[in-house]
Amino acid sequence: MSDDRFAALEKRVERLEAELETKTDRIDDLERDRNRLTEQVQSLEEQLEACERERTRCESAVDAALNKAGTNKERIEELQARELEKGAHLRADRVDAHELDVSGDQLERITKEGGESHVRLPESADPLENGGVSLAYADLLPIQQLARMDEDMRRSTANALPSRLAAKLWEARTDPSVGDDPWKSGCKSVAEYVTASDLKHWIRRREPGTSETYAKKLVSRTIDAILELSKHRLAVRKRTERKNGLEYTERRVVLPADAQIPGE
Repeated sequence: MSDDRFAALEKRVERLEAELETKTDRIDDLERDRNRLTEQVQSLEEQLEACERERTRCESAVDAALNKAGTNKERIEELQARELEKGAHLRADRVDAHELDVSGDQLERITKEGGESHVRLPESADPLENGGVSLAYADLLPIQQLARMDEDMRRSTANALPSRLAAKLWEARTDPSVGDDPWKSGCKSVAEYVTASDLKHWIRRREPGTSETYAKKLVSRTIDAILELSKHRLAVRKRTERKNGLEYTERRVVLPADAQIPGE
């Protein structure tokens, strides 16, 4: 073999070896890239699985919240329907009128003082007649119910005179048109009060011909009646007074400032 051919073969071998080394390096690079991509794909698959688990948890939580909200809405609608059927007036923006199951399937929209819209069953009167958000008649205290009746209905409902006097006393406090109001404004923890002596004079004015002795008895009985009919929202307190240089103790019927009176 000639020297020239041997040299040519030697160069070719060197070139092939160089190409092989380059390809080997390329393969190594590709294998590293493959390994990196494999790890990345595995990491993304794990993240995907975690996202799927979180999505499933969120969907379950949303379904539970929607079911609870739906149940609560049904309960609210049932309560609203009951209150409307008892005579309540409800704020229109808080009532889904199309979902309420009420007698006659009809609601009447009215506008009260202040421009607020309310709904009620057709021709259902306002139990408090104060132009605000009304309570159902059955939610009023017995003393409030009696005070709203006319004299004939009050007499047929309450046979005892002290109960009727208690209702009149409450009416005098809440209705300025009645007049002859023995109540006085209190202070601090007392909103209003009426003394036993003023109550005695008031009873004699309201029940002409009543003797002073009987009026004194009616004072105690009327106080007992107003406590019972107000479900003891009112209270009796004794206070020492001074008159003509002499001290004496007098009972007062008081309406505490924090008393929970429906509609007030």
